[in-house]
Amino acid sequence: MNGFISDLKYTWNKPGSGLLRLIIINVIIFVVMSLLNVLLTFSGYSSFFEMNIYENLALPSEFTSFLYKPWTLVTYFFVHSMKDFFHILMNMLILYWFGMIFTEFLGDKKAVILYFLGGLMGGIVYLLIYNLIPYFDGANAVVVGASGSVLAIVVGAATIAPDYRINLLFIGPVKIKWLAAFYVVMSISGLTGGNAGGQMAHLGGIIMGFTYVKMLQKGTDLGAPFYAIENFFDNLLSPKKNLKVVYRRDKKSKSKTKAGKENTDQPTQSRVDEILDKISDKGYEGLTQEEKQILFKASQRKH
Repeated sequence: MNGFISDLKYTWNKPGSGLLRLIIINVIIFVVMSLLNVLLTFSGYSSFFEMNIYENLALPSEFTSFLYKPWTLVTYFFVHSMKDFFHILMNMLILYWFGMIFTEFLGDKKAVILYFLGGLMGGIVYLLIYNLIPYFDGANAVVVGASGSVLAIVVGAATIAPDYRINLLFIGPVKIKWLAAFYVVMSISGLTGGNAGGQMAHLGGIIMGFTYVKMLQKGTDLGAPFYAIENFFDNLLSPKKNLKVVYRRDKKSKSKTKAGKENTDQPTQSRVDEILDKISDKGYEGLTQEEKQILFKASQRKH
């Protein structure tokens, strides 16, 4: 047990582990809620779990109910139904696979930000459709699951590198733009099905994934307001960094070093945008080795 906890701490504190942290949080919440559900059900308090725990974390469809529980706009995309293990399993696998692709191009921080933005947009679209479209008038539902956030990552990866190929079992190499298109079609076709609320959240995530990358290519980062929050939690949850010894240098040497660092370690945003545009036109395989290195350096840049 101690070895497992040590491995978990190592994974959590490892630099660039934001994507893995999201998966760990989702899994821990699922395990804790499953255990609570079993214990309370065996004790004869199953209704207590449903009414006081589950429904206070799930996002309700009625806007008036949401006003009493506004935090559910965030909590719902970290909670999964305890009765559907396959749901969280597929969500976490897809989040890892496509999250690694997304991180390869735009870095770990932006993957985490897009997860949150996709979940928020999924919840907003869910509330709007349920409350503005007459077809759903009078419906009383709740939604849980990270699918909206996950699809934001999927579509974001497909937008930045549409021709990137992954190998599917029994099928072979497939461009991720076709996988993203499949999810879009499935989400739209399922709007009148038994999981209509989930499909609405999917659409919100899809919209955000595409919009986020397109705006980023134009020089606007929709996640900018979230960086301060993310940095706060990074500093709070990560081990304190060792102090560095700084040596004095003369002004000429200092300015020369600074200029050299800017030229080698910090590629300009315009250069990054050019590379992102090239990826959209020719795919990641069309980049030169130098361009791949520039993109990698840009993905490691602190915000």
